[in-house]
Amino acid sequence: MTLPLQHHPYGEHDAVLPPGDVTRHDSAPIDLDTRLHLYRRQQEMRQFEKRAYDLFMQQLVKGTSHLSLGMEAIAAGFGVAMRPDDYSFATYRGHAHTLARGVGMTPVLAELLGRANGLLGGKGGSMHLTSVEHGMLGSYAIIGAHLTIANGAAWSAQYRGSGQVAVCFFGDGTTNIGAFHEALNYAAVYRLPVVFVCENNLYMEYTVTSDITAVRRPAADRAAAYGMTPIEIDGNDADEVYQTAVAALARARSGAGPSLVEAVTYRHGGHSRADPGKYRPAAEVAAWQAYDPVAIYRGRLRRLGVDPAQLDRIDKEVADAVDEATEQASAGELPPPGSAMTELWADGGSSWRN
Repeated sequence: MTLPLQHHPYGEHDAVLPPGDVTRHDSAPIDLDTRLHLYRRQQEMRQFEKRAYDLFMQQLVKGTSHLSLGMEAIAAGFGVAMRPDDYSFATYRGHAHTLARGVGMTPVLAELLGRANGLLGGKGGSMHLTSVEHGMLGSYAIIGAHLTIANGAAWSAQYRGSGQVAVCFFGDGTTNIGAFHEALNYAAVYRLPVVFVCENNLYMEYTVTSDITAVRRPAADRAAAYGMTPIEIDGNDADEVYQTAVAALARARSGAGPSLVEAVTYRHGGHSRADPGKYRPAAEVAAWQAYDPVAIYRGRLRRLGVDPAQLDRIDKEVADAVDEATEQASAGELPPPGSAMTELWADGGSSWRN
């Protein structure tokens, strides 16, 4: 057996290009209302994050931010397929997953701006978006930590017989973390209603995943070790993601246990706003940007006979909503200094340990 590390010097790799055929799901059994919903969701995520990028460049977004431009089909596909009372767990790249659960643009954008009218009162920022009301149980900055927490939510749902499912999104880098393996083993042993979704954008921060991973598919190739079926999908095709989500959620609700999905995708930008992403081959970036999930989906809707004027109206409605959210978020007050010590689990002491 030859490991990928032995193929290339560190930092060099073969360009991984997108799979291609954009028409293969044109005849999928998905009704038009659902497809229009998927399109609108992707537009919301795309236009929201472009605005967040602009505000960051104006130094109005506090701290850093991690955008998922180019990865919208995954959050949209699962968000549309999930029940309102299901649970979502996301990484620090969680803007899209939060919007996918129905959280408004204004509180999310205000949170990025550090305003008191933000989702967490301006205290969480881009990397910690949470809305219990919407089943969005958090964005987690610690790689892999949330997989075991998702198990806890799923176990609670199983115990209560509520029929809820926990969906846990994570990056390809997580698959080399110990918590990934612990969580999958535990979920499989107890047949928990949880769906693990690896958003494989081919890079662990600045490192090519294949350079430091012993299998070609970082998530799917490890599924069998935990008695799961390997599932690898095109993460840039919202219809493929949606159908996969429907099947995995149904399996979890039936008591058949967890699923592990590897959705292959690509981020248009660098790892974070501090990263220009220059380590990626130009041809690879160009090929993936041409395989854009929003453009793919608009093309499919056009082939299915949707009037382009209807799609233009959706684009305009979303643009107006982003403008309104920007105005309302920017108008929010800065949090009062005293709020820094409110809504805390601990008081800063160590008494809670006892």
